Amino acid sequence: GMERVGALVPAAGAGRRMGGRDKLFLPLVGRPLIAWCIDTLEQCDIIAEVVVAVNELGLERVARLCEARGWRKTRLCLGGARRQDSVSAALRVVGRVDWVLVHDGDRPFLTERMILDGIDAARETGAAVAAVPSKDTIKVVDANGMVVQTLERDTLRAVQTPQVFRSDVLRRAYDRSEEAVTDDATLAERAGALVRLYEGAYDNLKVTTPDDLTVARAIARRWKRLT
Repeated sequence: GMERVGALVPAAGAGRRMGGRDKLFLPLVGRPLIAWCIDTLEQCDIIAEVVVAVNELGLERVARLCEARGWRKTRLCLGGARRQDSVSAALRVVGRVDWVLVHDGDRPFLTERMILDGIDAARETGAAVAAVPSKDTIKVVDANGMVVQTLERDTLRAVQTPQVFRSDVLRRAYDRSEEAVTDDATLAERAGALVRLYEGAYDNLKVTTPDDLTVARAIARRWKRLT
């Protein structure tokens, strides 16, 4: 039958670098930041369900958004302190799915193309992650801020989301993990999975600081003109 894809959206972060305001509800050209990626997931036929992991304060606000925006596939769960705690909580809530797509709630510029490319890329190894070539030269430093090594830029990728996994691969990675990581692919790698990178987009930024929000508003205005 049809493959079922479940989307998990970790969105429980406190947004400390945004001066304490919850960035997820800041307006981005007429709709709250968090609504951008969920709208895209809702409209994508291949996505069977969406589980958004939010904090206590977010529960009510996102529930109201669900109603206002007519989201039919979206369910909420309480996330945790770390991103991986939120993904883990959402993973317990999601139904029977063949594939799990994880996408950061603070990356508004998700596209259907990126979703479909991610699932295609994951077919080979069971795990795929959107990424872009690093624009910056990256240096490794020691505890005193001295440069230890300059990495070859051609071999480096800045990792984004979506991160797409065969359901069993991600569950296995979460079952055996306690250590803190910043992305799910790292857990999968440590659990022995081969992770394939596929092409993300520079537009697909994570909104963390007020500067990011300024950039996001410029991108959002451009998108609006294009649609």
